[in-house]
Amino acid sequence: MVRREKPTKRSNELAWLITGPLSLLTVLCSILVGLAGDSWFGGWFGAGLLLVFMVAAGLPILTFVTRGQALSVSLTEIPLVLAFFFLPPLTVVLVYTLAALIIQLRRKLGPAKFWFNVARAAAAASLGSLLLLALPPIKGTGPGTWGVLFAAVTLVTLVTLASVIGVITLVQGWQAGWDALRRAASTALATAVINVAIGLIILITLVATWWSVIPLGALTAALIFVYASYARFFRQHRTLTDMYDLTRAMSESRQDGTLADSLLGRVRALMQAEYATLWVPAQGRHPEILLTARVHDPGLLDFAKAPSVVRERATEQGRTIALGERVRGDEQLREQLRGSGVKDVIVVPLRSGQAVIGTLEVVNRLGDLGHFATADVPVFETVAAHVAVALENSRLVDRLRYDAYHDGLTKLPNRRRVTEALDEAVRVRAPGEMVAVLLFDVDALRRVNESLGYAAGDKVLVEVANRLRSSAPPGALVGRLSGDEFVVTLRVESADSALALATELRAQIRDQMVFDALTLDVDTAVGVAVHPDHGSDPALLLQRVDLAASAAKTTPGGIQLFSTGLESRSMRRLGLAADLRQALDNGDLQVYFQPKVTLGDRSLVGVECLARWEHPAHGAVAPEDFVAVAEHTGQLSRLTEVVLREGLRRSRDWSAVDRPLAVAVNLSARTLSDVDFPGLVQDLLAEYAVPPDRLTFEIKEVGVLDGTDRPMPTLRRLREIGVRLSVDDFGTGSSPLAHLRRLPVHEVKVDRSFVQGMATDPGDLAIVNAVVTLAQQFGLTVVAEGVESELTLELLQDIGCEIGQGFLFSRPLPYERLEAWFGAQPEADGAVPADVRRLRVVP
Repeated sequence: MVRREKPTKRSNELAWLITGPLSLLTVLCSILVGLAGDSWFGGWFGAGLLLVFMVAAGLPILTFVTRGQALSVSLTEIPLVLAFFFLPPLTVVLVYTLAALIIQLRRKLGPAKFWFNVARAAAAASLGSLLLLALPPIKGTGPGTWGVLFAAVTLVTLVTLASVIGVITLVQGWQAGWDALRRAASTALATAVINVAIGLIILITLVATWWSVIPLGALTAALIFVYASYARFFRQHRTLTDMYDLTRAMSESRQDGTLADSLLGRVRALMQAEYATLWVPAQGRHPEILLTARVHDPGLLDFAKAPSVVRERATEQGRTIALGERVRGDEQLREQLRGSGVKDVIVVPLRSGQAVIGTLEVVNRLGDLGHFATADVPVFETVAAHVAVALENSRLVDRLRYDAYHDGLTKLPNRRRVTEALDEAVRVRAPGEMVAVLLFDVDALRRVNESLGYAAGDKVLVEVANRLRSSAPPGALVGRLSGDEFVVTLRVESADSALALATELRAQIRDQMVFDALTLDVDTAVGVAVHPDHGSDPALLLQRVDLAASAAKTTPGGIQLFSTGLESRSMRRLGLAADLRQALDNGDLQVYFQPKVTLGDRSLVGVECLARWEHPAHGAVAPEDFVAVAEHTGQLSRLTEVVLREGLRRSRDWSAVDRPLAVAVNLSARTLSDVDFPGLVQDLLAEYAVPPDRLTFEIKEVGVLDGTDRPMPTLRRLREIGVRLSVDDFGTGSSPLAHLRRLPVHEVKVDRSFVQGMATDPGDLAIVNAVVTLAQQFGLTVVAEGVESELTLELLQDIGCEIGQGFLFSRPLPYERLEAWFGAQPEADGAVPADVRRLRVVP
């Protein structure tokens, strides 16, 4: 939502409605204090010392910004304890009010806030003094005195806090007041209690001997240092959290078109700025973009608060421009800034390669005491780098979305789009209505490719797509799921209607196809599944219609309606249990190896060990099938040991021929609960004489970040042994990136689904970039899985990923073919330039 309006300055004049009553309350309480006290004023030397102490302690240590208002936590309670003990009550009111006056003069606030702060200090001190007189007289420094002083100082703190929250509520509304109370009240009260305790300790020490001033001075310095350190930690923690939230918001908003809204709003909140502006000049068919998020405004505004000359200077020079009270810059720009009413500004150019494509700017740090500092510049530049990536990709968002949801050859919706459409159709199905899924498997396409070339095969696919598109009923969705599979989804009255339509469409496809002088007869096998009879989940329906299409290849007529008898995979898993045990006993499982290489020079750094099983009756059994069988039949530990032994044996053999390679073995989450497993690993390392750091265990994200600490003892024990630990398929779970910090791991493997989508999906690119950046900050190695194209390789290199594996380099290979792959690689000879050496792919 973009609204056209000029910025209106929020008025703080309503603060006078609270300043006036506070002033009257001060006068009234001071009169009562004067009438009740034995002496009005006195102790001027001590009053002067305490005045200096109060001014120094009044400098804010922690600042909480709530909707443009600042709540500051300081050390004023410490000198106030001493003042209530040593000075007459009216003198305390005078000193406390004068200290507030000096502090506000130094802050150079506007009249409304200036007098409000002075009035609340005076009112709080007078009320505290009045309470002090109402309580039993102070005698000595015993517990009774502690209670009296604690009550008086606490009242001062409560009055101060209530006044600030009251004026925020009056100016900004009740929600802002509640936010201020929720965010700052507990911290302010806790700090006040600590300060009172410190003040009492100082009081007792001073009463005992005035020489205690010397160690108290050292204690004060240490206390200030601790407070400042906590403030820095607090800011750093908040910045890290906001950075993660920003990255996540960019990923979540890429599909619904709210990227700019969530982006600018979070940038403004992260930098605690009043305004955050994105500017992109017009380019080609893209118009100029000028959008601003302002505090309190839910939508985006189409103006920029900062003078345009600052933005132009940042664009021309290609560097960050920061101006303000705490960041020095060009004096001419500073003059123009003061003339525009802007307090401070940071403008960062957004880059695409070496070109500047726009700017991101923040204006006016929230709170009268807040100013952008030099330390804020690198934080904002990091934010701008993420924004530049998202922005550059969002300029192509229409094309990217089209490519992400459509097949490049036939222009039909792809599997992702079909799945989404099927999910929607299932959810809004009318009573008595069915949703049919028809899967067309083009027969003999491989023979066409082998005989006539892939160009002819592509023509066949395009023609099939055109015939399905023209013959399908209105309202039907025609898509392409894979190389030779097309799907049609639509609403039907019954399964018989779906079968009739499948027959009609199949007949249309079977008509002869003429390409120049070539005439082809193309047939298809058609599978049919319907909702709700065959499932409600889109993925399940597509799985079952695929089973039906496979069965249709051997069915007369070439059309098969799904039935439960076709779903034999789970039943076959049950039958594999005994065969797996026998295969483990006979050594029938093979271990394949997939190379892991550095992305910069494509040098080999290790291999991943993968179990493979060729069943004598069923053929190749999918790893997920026999691993699931092993887990449910108690054979997982044997399977893991087989793979581990083979990997260590090969690592030992490679070291013997001067080819030391690290090996990686996948671990199931269930293995992490085996307390004996680390001991087995240690014994096998000793048996095969392999250094521990050449062995890496890869555990899926859901195995190490399962919400409990159950895997931690085994992980720590493995790390103590010296083996490397890797989080596999990272990003597929729901774990925040920051959870990596608590894991005793060395490596993160980015899931292939994100890596393969980097070139077309800006969200996937942002996710991979965030994982790589944060993992490197934690000192972790990052491995990208599923590297299958040079474009993906280049993108990974650009964001700093160092290691990858995928079909671009090699598929998983048995040992003999891996040795052949080793021999096929060029030698690292000095005469061959590094930029032309390439690993040769073995399919």
